[in-house]
Amino acid sequence: MKKWLGDLLPIMDVEHDAIVSKQGDISIVFKVTLPEVFTQSDDNYEALHQGFIKAIKVLPKETVFHKQDYFVQSKFQAIKKKDDTSFLSQSSDHFFEGRPYLEHDCYITLTKKPAGRKISSSVFSSLLRPTIVPEQTVSRSALQDFEDSAGQFARILSDTGVQLERIRDKDILSERGRVGLIERYCTLSEQPDHLLVKDLQLKDGLKIGDQHCQLYTLADVSDLPALCGSRINYDKYSTDRTKFSIGFASTLGLLLPCNHVYNQYIFIGDAGVTMKKLESKRLRLQSLAAYSRENAIARDAVGDFLNECVSEQRLPVKAHFNVLVWTDEPDELKDIKNKVTSALAQMEAAVKLETAGAAQIWWAGIPGNAADFPMNDTFDTFCEQACCFLNLETNYRDSDSEIGIRLGDRLTGKPVFSDISDEPVRKGICTNRNKFILGPSPCRAILN
Repeated sequence: MKKWLGDLLPIMDVEHDAIVSKQGDISIVFKVTLPEVFTQSDDNYEALHQGFIKAIKVLPKETVFHKQDYFVQSKFQAIKKKDDTSFLSQSSDHFFEGRPYLEHDCYITLTKKPAGRKISSSVFSSLLRPTIVPEQTVSRSALQDFEDSAGQFARILSDTGVQLERIRDKDILSERGRVGLIERYCTLSEQPDHLLVKDLQLKDGLKIGDQHCQLYTLADVSDLPALCGSRINYDKYSTDRTKFSIGFASTLGLLLPCNHVYNQYIFIGDAGVTMKKLESKRLRLQSLAAYSRENAIARDAVGDFLNECVSEQRLPVKAHFNVLVWTDEPDELKDIKNKVTSALAQMEAAVKLETAGAAQIWWAGIPGNAADFPMNDTFDTFCEQACCFLNLETNYRDSDSEIGIRLGDRLTGKPVFSDISDEPVRKGICTNRNKFILGPSPCRAILN
């Protein structure tokens, strides 16, 4: 039995630059510009980490923080200029033409749940009940209050070096000749200027058009690493004496060489209600501790969690992280699985290939539908630990200056236009223009 996706889509409308779901959830979307990869120090990573923590703490309760990072395999195409017809420029463009690299786009969606919304689980989801109507009418004052909180969120992140731009109505929905944000996720479109309608199959695995998809999740505390932080050492560029830092979750970002979407969810609930539930769980485990050593260990763990929450003034949240990979060649799925397993192993995390709940988790990843995420696939943690798993880096960016030279991307060799003269002075990186050039001799011997 076939149905049109538009009839099942959980999005009711897009108005006032916000997404309104059929459950009455309000979502505001930001396009994010992250710092460039391999350019941050230990202090920079810690500042970014603390910035995300402070920004999330200003959000109201019953809010979902959903960060989506798209990594799509692309090929370099030189931009032809009419006034640039020199032989060297043409030769340079021809040399780099078609060089593969990962195109990265990052979005943050803030979703405010309405009062009294039923908690979603693997049993209850809008994917199974498509005719749900809102429980309450969304008022203008409620939208204004949420926009104020989102503005504070964006301001805090901007002060730490993360640029946020509010996504408007025309960019959320598709138009003729352009793919919107919602359709891009539902169709996994690789060309933003061409919308291709694809069949969606959820019965025997997840398949979108001719793309075979797999979903890997971090949804259980037992699968998480014992220690986490704002950064880790990158062994490829490190030595015994010097340590080269990258973000803690960078192995699931640009360092994962395949088409994938890295979804990061942080659910901000009512801290008081969460504490009462955990206290009730601790008392229940206390009564069962005499019958099982596992119950005694679990009781102590819940007690330590509550003690830290009170003594350190931590914000208890629920979190979930997953990686959606896809390819049009089924034979490549095994190789991709090895890449994802290796990436998670560098974080000392265990990989889980989601099968039974893959459809509902993917469905909740639709921008504006994060509140419909099955909560049984989340884990309890603190905001500080949850922010360690956020991707903090993006590709190298071309300089806006008209004068510069071409340098090579460390990861792929993609050419990057860089101004090493005026832009560093303008940004305050340096105050002079002294240069030291080290290169081979211009003379070259020709051997017959």
